[in-house]
Amino acid sequence: MVPFSLLLRSRLPSAIRRLPKGAPIRNTAIMAEGLQPASVVVLPRALAPAFESFCQANRGPLPMLGQSEPEKVLPRLSAVPDRRTICPQFQKYEFGICTGILASLEEYSEQLKDMVTFIMDCSFSIDEALEQAGMPRRDPAGPSHAGAYKTTVPCATIAGFCCPLVVTMRPIPKDKLERLLQAAHSIGGQKGHLVHVGDPELLGIKELSKPDYGNYVECRPEDVPVFWPSQLTSLEAAVSCKAPLAFASTPGCTVKILTDTVSPANCPTPGVVPEVHAISKDPLHYSIVSAAAVQKIRGLESAIAIDPGSRGIGYLLHKDELLRAALSLSHARSVLVTTGFPTHFNHEPPEETDGPPGAIALAAFLQALGKETSMVVDQRALSLHTKLVEEAVKQGVLTTPIPILTYQGGSVEDAQAFLCKDGDPKSPRFDHLVAIERAGRAADGSYYNARKMNIKHLVDPIDDLFLAAQKIPGISSTGVGDGGNELGMGKVKKAVKKFIRNGDVIACDVEADFAVIAGRKNAGHPGAEPSPEWSLRHCGHGSRWAAFLRCSR
Repeated sequence: MVPFSLLLRSRLPSAIRRLPKGAPIRNTAIMAEGLQPASVVVLPRALAPAFESFCQANRGPLPMLGQSEPEKVLPRLSAVPDRRTICPQFQKYEFGICTGILASLEEYSEQLKDMVTFIMDCSFSIDEALEQAGMPRRDPAGPSHAGAYKTTVPCATIAGFCCPLVVTMRPIPKDKLERLLQAAHSIGGQKGHLVHVGDPELLGIKELSKPDYGNYVECRPEDVPVFWPSQLTSLEAAVSCKAPLAFASTPGCTVKILTDTVSPANCPTPGVVPEVHAISKDPLHYSIVSAAAVQKIRGLESAIAIDPGSRGIGYLLHKDELLRAALSLSHARSVLVTTGFPTHFNHEPPEETDGPPGAIALAAFLQALGKETSMVVDQRALSLHTKLVEEAVKQGVLTTPIPILTYQGGSVEDAQAFLCKDGDPKSPRFDHLVAIERAGRAADGSYYNARKMNIKHLVDPIDDLFLAAQKIPGISSTGVGDGGNELGMGKVKKAVKKFIRNGDVIACDVEADFAVIAGRKNAGHPGAEPSPEWSLRHCGHGSRWAAFLRCSR
C-alpha cells in the first residue's frame, strides 16, 4: 500500500480554501437552504496554528473549511433541534480523555474566549453515492452510524498532533465497484475519493465486525470492503494533543453551517474519469486510476512490445499486465529489484548491458517517490553493481546509495528469512519484487540463454525468492523480459514453448504475478543504450514509470 502522505499528494486538491482568522464561517458548497454538514473541533488558541498545519498536511481525512472565534458559530449549535442542526452534541476532552457528552457549550463561555473553532467538511455522503449508483442502502444494526475504524496508516505528524487515519467502510458488490466509484466522483469530486478497496488487513484492520466507532455493516460473500476517510480522524487528532480542554462533535453527529459559496474542490475534476482494477487476489486488493492514465499505459504497453527481431514475443503479451504491475508498484513501500543475464562470455563481467541500467533507472524513480529500494544480484556481479550505484549517486541519478544484496540460496526457510523480518511471513521486508532482464530457471533446474547454452554456473538462485514470495501474502512480483527465459516469464511459459525458438528447453518455469513483455531497449530509445541520467530525465513522471522496464537483449 502507498504511504498515506503520497496518497494525499496524488489524489487530493493542491490547496484547501481557508478563511481569515476570526471571520464568520462561510463554507464551500451549495446545500439545501444554504446549509452545509460539518463537524467541529474546539482547541485552545495556542494550539490553533499547529492544528491548522496538521489539517493542511493531511487534507484527505481532514478537509478544513475554516476556523472562527467560538462565539460566532457555537451559539447556533444548541440542544434544540431546528433546521440548522443535526444531532448537536459535543464531547469534552481533558488531557486527551473524554470526560463528558454535552448538548451545548454555553456553560464554558469563559473558557471559549481563549479557544478557536475549526470546521471540518462532512458534505460528501457515501449514502448519496450509493443511491446514485442504484445500490440499496444497508443500515447498520441498531441506532448508531455506520462503523469507522482506526487504521495503522499514520497521518503526517505536526507538533503534538499525531494520530492514525480513521476510515469508514461500506460493502459493495464486486460487479458494482466501477459504478460506485464514478458516482462518488460525480457528486463529491476530490472529496469522493476513497482510500482503499479490498482486504482490511492492508490498513491494519483485524476484524471488520468490531469497528472502533459505530456499528458494523455486514459484508456478504459477493461484496468487497470499500473504505473512505472519516471525519473522525479530526477527533483522534484532537485527542492526541492532550490539551487541558478541548471539544469535538460526537461521533456520528454533524452540525450544519451556513454557506453561500461554491468550492471548486466540491466539483468533479474536469476530464478525470476514475477506473478500478484488481491487482491482487491474496490479499484482495483493488487500485484506482484515471481512464486517461490507463490509456497512456496501454499505449506504452503496445509500444514496448514491438518485436524488432521478429522473435514471436507478441504471442507472450497479456493485456494490462503493465498496468497492473504499475498500480501494484504504486502501492508498495519497499521494493527489491534484481537483474543480470550473463551472455557475453568473452567480456568481464559477462552481463548484458540493458538490464543493469534499467534496474538503476527504476530504483532512482522509486527512490524519488520515497519508496525504500534495494537490489539483489549475483555474487560474481556484486562489484559491478556497486560501481553502477556509486556512479549513479555521483551523477545525481540516485540521491543516496541503495543497498546491494546477494542471495546464495539454501532452503525455503532461507528464502523466507531473506524476505521477512525474523523469518515471519506476517512481516515482509519488501512489498514488491521486480526482475528486469534476469536469467530465469527452467523446468529442469538449469538456466539457459537463447541458444540453449546452460549458464547455471554463472547464476545465483534468486528465483527462490520469487517462489517464496508466492506464499507470503502482501508481496507481489513483476518479471520483465523479451525471450521467455527471464525470471518471472513462467506466467507465459506455455506460449514460450509454443512460439519462441528453443522455447521447449529455455522457458523459465518461475512465475511472477505480472509478466511484462518488452522488445524495446531500457528507456524506449531504439538503437542506443541509454545512460542512467537519460533514463531518469525522460522517465520521471508517475504515469510513465514503466518506461524503466523496457529491456531486451
